[in-house]
Formats: sequence, C-alpha cells, structure tokens
Amino acid sequence: MEKYIKLNDNDNVVVAISDISSGEVICGVKAAEDIARGHKMALTDIHTGENVIKYGYPIGHAVKEIGAGSWVHSEGPSNIKTNLSSTLEYTYNPKLKDIPVTRKDTFMGYVRKNGDVGIRNEIWIINTVGCVNGVSNAIVAEANRRFGGRVDGIYNFVHPYGCSQLGEDHTNTQKLLSGMVRHPNAAGVLVLSLGCENNNVDEFKKVLGDYDPERVKFLIVQEHKDEIEAAMTEIEKLVEYAEQFKQEEVPASKLVIGLKCGGSDGLSGITANPLIGRISDIIVANGGRTVLSEVPEMFGAETILMDRCATKELFDETVSLVNNFKEYFLSHGQPVGENPSPGNKKGGISTLEDKSLGCTQKGGTSNVQGVLLYGDKAVNPGLNLLQGPGNDIVAISGMMASGCHVILFSTGRGTPVGSPVPTVKIATNSDLANRKPNWIDWNAGRLVEDKTMDQYAEEFFSYVLDVASDRIKTKNEINGYREIAIFKNGVTL
Repeated sequence: MEKYIKLNDNDNVVVAISDISSGEVICGVKAAEDIARGHKMALTDIHTGENVIKYGYPIGHAVKEIGAGSWVHSEGPSNIKTNLSSTLEYTYNPKLKDIPVTRKDTFMGYVRKNGDVGIRNEIWIINTVGCVNGVSNAIVAEANRRFGGRVDGIYNFVHPYGCSQLGEDHTNTQKLLSGMVRHPNAAGVLVLSLGCENNNVDEFKKVLGDYDPERVKFLIVQEHKDEIEAAMTEIEKLVEYAEQFKQEEVPASKLVIGLKCGGSDGLSGITANPLIGRISDIIVANGGRTVLSEVPEMFGAETILMDRCATKELFDETVSLVNNFKEYFLSHGQPVGENPSPGNKKGGISTLEDKSLGCTQKGGTSNVQGVLLYGDKAVNPGLNLLQGPGNDIVAISGMMASGCHVILFSTGRGTPVGSPVPTVKIATNSDLANRKPNWIDWNAGRLVEDKTMDQYAEEFFSYVLDVASDRIKTKNEINGYREIAIFKNGVTL
C-alpha cells in the first residue's frame, strides 16, 4: 500500500495515507518532518501568497514560505489560509452528465395509502412545543411497555422550540415538524401539544396541510385530566392502523438517500465521500432521489455543483442558496471561511475549501435536479441540494424532514449521532472502524488498502438495500441514538 496519494496531476501537495516519517522520500521529495495520516506534504516550494492546490483546485494560499517536503497545515502557527471572504457573482458554465435510468434494483418496503414508501413501520410522537418534552418521555415509555413488539418501535423526539419564536424561526420549527409527521417511516403519528403555544394544533395544521386522520392523531395535554391514559388510547389506535402494513418488494426508485459527513478528516474526500458519491449515482441510475445539504461546506467548491445544474433556473437557485448562506454568516459578523472544526484540523483538513472539495464528492457526478429550502420535500428524481448548515444534528434533521429514508454519514474522527431514520456511519479509515465498532457501520478505509471503488461500491449498495429492507439495523438504531435539532437564527421571546 502506498503511503501517499496525489489526487490531481496539477496538485502541489500529496496526502498521507499512513504516517510519513521525516526523511522518507515521497513522490520524489524528501519529507522535511513527520506528517500524520490525512495531512498534506508540499511537493514543491510554495511561496508566500501562492495557492495550495489539492483536488486540482486552490484550497487556500500560503501565509509563509513552505519548502518542498514540509507539512501544509492550519494547526498552531499555520502556514495556509483560506481564500474565501464574501459573496460572489457566478456565471453558468454547464458541464452536464446525464445518468440514464438503467438499473432496476429493489428492496422490501411498506407502501403507504398515499403511495409513499417507508422502510420502517414505526409510531412517532411529535411534540409541537418543548414544554411537553417530559410528558412525551413518559408517554413513549408507557407506550412501549404496553404495545412494544407490535410495530418496529415507538419513538418520541424532544426539542426546545414551538413557542416564543417569531418569523423564520417559527416557520422553520413548523416545517421541520410537519416534515416529520409526513415521513413514511412513521406508520402512525401522535402530535402532542400543550395547548397555549404559538405552534398550537390549529396553527400547526395550517402548515401540515392534508393528512390521514387514521394515521395522524392529535392530543392537547391541557385538555385532559390524565394525559398519559389519553395518549395510550390514541397510540393503541395508531398501532392497530400500523399493523395492516406488510413489507413488499418495491423499486429502488422510491428511495430517498441523504448524503452527510461529520467529524471529517483528511481521508474523507479520498475514501468515504467518493464512496457515498458513487452510491448517489447508483440511486440516480435507479430513478431515485438523493439529498446533499451542508451549504457552508459547499463554499470553495460551489462552482462544481453550479456547473452541474440541469437548468439555468436551478443554477440561479443554487447561487441564491450559497450567497444567502454567506450573507447569514456576514450578518452576524462572522467570516465565511471559519468552518473546519478543531477535530477536522487534527485530521488533516486545513481550510474550508479543503473541506468543501472533499464534502461535495458525496454528490457523485450526476446533474443537480432540485434545489430545496429548509423543510421542503425532495420530489425530483436525481440529486437535490438542500438549504441547511453543516452542524451534524441540524443537517440530518433537515434531510430527514425532506423525506430521506436513510442517511449515509461519513466520519473520520467518529461520532455517535443519529437521526430518526437509519443513519449509516461510514469510517474514512480502518483505525476508526476498528476502534469504534459500536458506532461504525461500514469501513471505507479499505479503499486505500485492498478494495477497488467499482467492487466496493456495489458491495456497499447491497448493504444499503439490506438496511432499507430492515434486514440490517444501523448502529444508531441499535444504540437508540435518535436526535433532532431545528435550525434557529432569530429572537427568542
């Protein structure tokens, strides 16, 4: 196995696949110092102000002289700095690649009465407001005691919002929660309300729109002497309703897959993210939908996605998506390029451009067919871009609310976080996969050891179909790690 990889012929750095020791000759250059796995080594002298090139694109510029063989990094006294600063003007230069629908893969799912397909047959308790979180916890415990085993599970999802919010924050809460109510993995839903909140049942129904009263029940706890027993009455009806659904073979075109990374490292853009991108292309070849979010982690690589927009209208929407998120940062007095976390930097990611060029590979090579605002449902077959931040829990919650059945989540540092839907954790390196088998579902580190992408992508896609068919439970499901977080920007009253 090589100890390094040069990702593009034009790069002036290589990435260490395994630790490089000072004095080792790498790509014809002697390493001037020890360089850890995932980190970058300069192939040539890079002078102050010159761009550092990785993936064939600038990932920032040198802030001091960097000698050939030196470590290129942003830790401690860094020697590289982002080129990002503010919003930009863009030109549509389409570079389109149509992926025809040629595959006919299938999985076992639950066909709902409205034609949607779920991959689990669960009961969800959705709180309209954080004031009922404690009651919700009590209800789900009692419901599982009485009805556990009759469905795939009964779950509730706590959050702090639903009251004392104004404007966009209030709307975001309602859109996220209504997306959860509509999610087909929930065979039945109990909407739990306090009664006096801004997001009361009558107001929430205006955002929710049409619903099946057999599938969705509402309970206002202020109106009941014993809210626990009142909830049991409604949940029993929902369990009986859910029991009518049985798994049946359905085409993979029904799948909606979320594409996410978190706790990334220098191998994320080399192993796990390209693997996820290959799965995205396979889903598109089946006529299915994929969803890529984390807009700040498009900064520096956004033109790659813009040039893949299927129409000029989608290009314009993508420009707005990116620039509006930059304006959000700037309106709070924050720079647009400060995204990489301390863990990212320790893992070898130096700048936001470095991170973004790896992150966007999760979108594969297909055309962008949809641009979604926060809380919108993904309806267009193909790759969809979704408004949302990079924050792990907020991002996966937004993907879930857009209809994603499964989230493919790459990580180089490791994270236990999980969504209400199966969240497949994909290690970028074998060390993480071996150290945290209780978190990790798949090891993409083997792509730099003993597996080829074509072979491994097909193996991994079979695994994804097994997850969708409920033949395999993901680690977040086994551990009971199911969280939601709602995007918030403004005032709390």
